[in-house]
Amino acid sequence: MAKKQQPPHTLDELVALVRERFPEMSPQFQIGARYLIDFPAEVPVQSMRRIATDAGVQPATLVRFAQALGYSGWEDMRQVFIRGLHQIPRRYADQAREVVRHRSVRTTLSRHVMTQTLNLQLLEDLNTDRLPAAIRLLQRSRHVHVAGFRASHAAAHTLHYLYRLFRNSVTLLRGDAGLLEMELRALEPRDVVVIIGFAPYSQEGLRVAQAARQRNCRIIAICDSEVAPVAQHAEVTLLFATETPGFFPTSAAAMVLVEVLANQLLSRAGRQAIEALDVAEDQLRSSGAYLEPQAPTSSSV
Repeated sequence: MAKKQQPPHTLDELVALVRERFPEMSPQFQIGARYLIDFPAEVPVQSMRRIATDAGVQPATLVRFAQALGYSGWEDMRQVFIRGLHQIPRRYADQAREVVRHRSVRTTLSRHVMTQTLNLQLLEDLNTDRLPAAIRLLQRSRHVHVAGFRASHAAAHTLHYLYRLFRNSVTLLRGDAGLLEMELRALEPRDVVVIIGFAPYSQEGLRVAQAARQRNCRIIAICDSEVAPVAQHAEVTLLFATETPGFFPTSAAAMVLVEVLANQLLSRAGRQAIEALDVAEDQLRSSGAYLEPQAPTSSSV
């Protein structure tokens, strides 16, 4: 008789197993799994019923999910989260939700500013150990392709614009006029594909990830969850929070993250990048792309 495989003992092992099995999970399991992975600090302190309500699934779904991973039940899996609690970065966004919930006298502007501040603070906890690997992949690549669609397009455009200022071999995958498949034909094995996205995820982003895998490209995902569809294909995942008191997830933290990434790439590239940036700026100014400052005119008394 084959020996029964033991369930994950540590939180890192549990997250890795969930990421591996996520594409084959049922829709309800995927909803529950995403909540548990994105909000691990809630598991030790909240009841299973409350967690199920917040996740949008039935309590029985969480029990079956735990059993599907090899645990005897919910409490058995919960102990993994309890043991790993000291390793979990503090969720500033969780604090923001509580403040917003109980401080209704705050103005809309102040609530947005507060939440964005906490989202930005969370970037350091999530990505300090991940950024070096992303930078190494990009530095060693033959060509870099950047993709981000719909609400994620702004962050993708920013990364492409900044990186292209000091490196010519950077392309933005746009998919205009239904030509995404034509653009994907340019992918080659030594290329790196950067895909930016957050829920609700775009179909185009997943198509780019699948094409990159088929062409043996390296993939960097910049997204809002460890179990985002594009993260399933990525070698490196950089994370940002999208919490907001508004009606739509915010991409402000994503914009800051790609700016940090571009600045780190520039600093690691050294003198060659500085020279390329200097040339690019001279070309932009000589072409008339920038308005030149006008000398103040003297006014008569």
